[in-house]
Amino acid sequence: MSLSVKHLLGIKELNKTDIETIFRTADNFKQVLQRPIKKVPALRDTTIANIFFENSTRTRISFELAEKRLSADTINFAASGSSVSKGETLIDTVKNILSMKVDMVVMRHAASGAPWFLSKHIDASIINAGDGVNEHPTQALLDAFSMRERLGDLKGKRVAIIGDIMHSRVALSNIFCLNKLGAEVMVAGPPTLIPKHIESLGVKQTYDINKALQWCDVANVLRIQLERQNKPLFSTLREYALYYGINKTMLDAIQKEILVMHPGPINRGVELSSDAADSSQSIILDQVENGVAIRMAVIYLLSGKRETME
Repeated sequence: MSLSVKHLLGIKELNKTDIETIFRTADNFKQVLQRPIKKVPALRDTTIANIFFENSTRTRISFELAEKRLSADTINFAASGSSVSKGETLIDTVKNILSMKVDMVVMRHAASGAPWFLSKHIDASIINAGDGVNEHPTQALLDAFSMRERLGDLKGKRVAIIGDIMHSRVALSNIFCLNKLGAEVMVAGPPTLIPKHIESLGVKQTYDINKALQWCDVANVLRIQLERQNKPLFSTLREYALYYGINKTMLDAIQKEILVMHPGPINRGVELSSDAADSSQSIILDQVENGVAIRMAVIYLLSGKRETME
């Protein structure tokens, strides 16, 4: 098993075979994670640096846990309190870390395209853990993997991505991934939060949340990213929740049962009410669990190791 790429910079660079290979490998690792001893020696001679220039909880912990489950050695770097605050460049920071004989870099950065830039200057494999408003490939993979667990083959399935599409790297990676797997995609939200020409990516769009919910098999609800908005794009969070938030009453009114997803963190009472987030239709915690297996698979496949997973 191997991938057609050296780095995981974005879903855009993967082909359908790559995605299916990651899913099959993640299936195996998910079985490992159900055992009393949730660890394999596959990467015991590999050192991985987690370099996060932006705040993160779920993604950072998920990657760290995946690396430990594979028996890799890890170095954790946060920009706050580092020499970056003194003016050190990205390349110098990473080259200094790589001089410690690091084999792989997991990086999150506020600048779109930072992982691509870095891949031109270093030899180690790079996994993009989110770059600006561009891509978040492992989130899209775990989202699609979670849908696949519940729905089977995603070809022909209808997925609505709802919320702040404009500022979401999760949305773009999901669109690329779902298109490659043959799913139909619709984006929904306020007109100010949906990019112009989004339909050129092969998706439908609507400003009517109820229409999106009636249409879809899966609703992937995104967080309102106020930290990325440099000007007001809607009146208040209360108004957003009133017109674009999803609650259990809305879900119960649909003539079918749909899956509800969210990449986290959830703004409860804004894009998603607690009764919807915690309902039987929600697979949000499945996403968190599957994130470890998917990241184990990506790290393992990019490492080029062929040791046993047993």
